[in-house]
Amino acid sequence: MEPQRILLVDDEPHVLAALQRALRLHFGQALRIETNVDAADALLRARARTWDLVISDYRMPRMNGLEFLRGVRALQPHIVRIVLSASSDLSTIMRAVNEVGVFRYLIKPWVGEQLIEHVSAALRHAQDMASQRELADAMRVQRGELGAAAAEAHRLEQFEPGITHVDWGPNGEVLMPPLE
Repeated sequence: MEPQRILLVDDEPHVLAALQRALRLHFGQALRIETNVDAADALLRARARTWDLVISDYRMPRMNGLEFLRGVRALQPHIVRIVLSASSDLSTIMRAVNEVGVFRYLIKPWVGEQLIEHVSAALRHAQDMASQRELADAMRVQRGELGAAAAEAHRLEQFEPGITHVDWGPNGEVLMPPLE
């Protein structure tokens, strides 16, 4: 089984290091972890890489956690989202749940065992949702509502967003995306 992928976003490098250490200690090689200290940069990265789970701080410069998660959700609707924040303001929590559809809202400082329980639940949820999408595509193929090639394209898009999209030039050439 391929390792699940997680993105951690927090403007404080020491928080990212502590999260990464806690997750690696528990999950080991069963989890691929990517970190980013800048939400805007992480959002750009989400155009090229998919994750099963994203954990984001709420208060960050340039872009707050809800703006970031809203953008990630637009790019990767199936990604499971968790907010990890020092803010326990009820209106912030309600906005996170109602506007962004977060799976969990966790308060800093976190308790190690609880963090692992919530991350485990989120990863199981991501797996369950992926299995449901695969079964739904298989049913559509079986009923003739979706061709086998389209089902494979759906599957590939889950791993590499945009992989099945090709920009064609006026003479039939493949146009490469601009370098960032």
